[in-house]
Amino acid sequence: MLKLYYHNGSDNHGCEAIVRATAKLLGSDEIILYSRRPETEKKYNLDEIVTVYDDSEQQLPRYSVRNIVASMYRRIFHNNYLSTVFKHGNFFSELKKTDVCFSIGGDNYCYAGRDILGHYNTRIHRTGAKTVLWGCSFEPDDMTDAIAEDISHYDLITARESITYQLLKKYNENTILVPDPAFLLDTVELPLPKNFLKNNTVGINLSPLVIKCESQKGAALQNYLTLIQYILDHTEMNVALIPHVVAHNNDDRDALRELSQYFGENERIVFIQDCNCMELKGYIARCRFFVGARTHATIGAYSSCVPTLVVGYSVKAKGIATDLFGNDRNYVLPVQALKDSNDLLRAFQWMQDNENKIRTRLESIMPNYKRDIWKVLDSLKTL
Repeated sequence: MLKLYYHNGSDNHGCEAIVRATAKLLGSDEIILYSRRPETEKKYNLDEIVTVYDDSEQQLPRYSVRNIVASMYRRIFHNNYLSTVFKHGNFFSELKKTDVCFSIGGDNYCYAGRDILGHYNTRIHRTGAKTVLWGCSFEPDDMTDAIAEDISHYDLITARESITYQLLKKYNENTILVPDPAFLLDTVELPLPKNFLKNNTVGINLSPLVIKCESQKGAALQNYLTLIQYILDHTEMNVALIPHVVAHNNDDRDALRELSQYFGENERIVFIQDCNCMELKGYIARCRFFVGARTHATIGAYSSCVPTLVVGYSVKAKGIATDLFGNDRNYVLPVQALKDSNDLLRAFQWMQDNENKIRTRLESIMPNYKRDIWKVLDSLKTL
C-alpha cells in the first residue's frame, strides 16, 4: 500500500496539488492519505480521490502511561521520538512491512519540526516498510549531521530541483532529480468573474510567509502596490488577486486584502475567492502574466506556460527557475533583496519586454519536463 504522510491539510492548496498530482501519477486506488487536518480534505473533496485517514496529533493525558514513558525517554535520550510515535498512533499502528510511505511535505526539512520527520523515518523503517522523501527541496545551509544521518536512510529521494539534488545526492545515493509532481495537476476552468480579462490579466499572489522573510519591513507590500499602480496606469491589463494558501495564521487573503483595500473599489481589480487547487490553476492559466510568492501557485503558472515572476525566499524558487530557464536571474526576485519600492516593477517590466521569449521557452520545454515526472515510476518499482 502507498501511504502519504506529513500532510498538513488542503487549505494549503500546494499540499493539495501534490496529493492530487501524486494520485494521478501513482493511481488513486493504491493511496492512503494520512492528514493532520482531515476536515480540509472533505472541504475540497480530496477524500473523493484518495482514502483519507486522520493523523492529527493526539494529546497524551498528563498521567497516562504513554506520557510518562515518553517523558522518561526524552530525559534519557534528549529527543521526542516516543512522543511523536504515541501522538500519531493512527499512522504508526497501521504500518505494514509491505507499505511504501511517502513524506509529501516537500520542503518540510526547511522548517521547524524537521526532527519529527526523522522520527517518522526511523519508526517506519523499524517496521520494515520503505520510505520516500517525495518532491523535496532543501536549503544547503540547513544541513546538520543529524539531518544528514536521517537523509541517508530514505529508500528513495526525489528532489524537485537541481540545487537540492546536488546537495542530497552526497548523503543518499538513492536520490534522483524529478520535477514537482504538481506540474501534472489538471486544470479546471470555472466561469471567469466580471473584469477578469482572459489572457490580458496579471495574476498576483502574495503570502504572509514571504512577508515574514523580507529584510526591510514593509518592502514586499510597497513593491506590490507600486507594481499594481503601474499596471493600472500604464497598461490595458487588469489585475487578479489570487490566494493559494488559506490556512489559519498563514492566509494569503490577509496580505491580498491589504493590497485590495489600498485601491478601494476598482473595477479593474478582481479578488479570486477560495476554491480547490485545480480551479485556482484554471484562473492562473488564463492570466497573461503571473507574479507569485507561493511555490505551487507559480508551478500552476509555469505548467500553463504563463510568463511568471517569482517573489522567492528559498532554494526551491531558484532551483525550479534554473531548471526551466538555465538560471534564476530575472525570473526570481528574492524578497530579501527588496529595498527600493520599484524593485518588483523593474523585474516585471523585464518580463513584459521578454514576454514572447519566455512563453515560447515554456511551451517548448514543458512537454518533456512533465514527461520526466513519469520516469519516477521506474525507480518506485525497485522498492
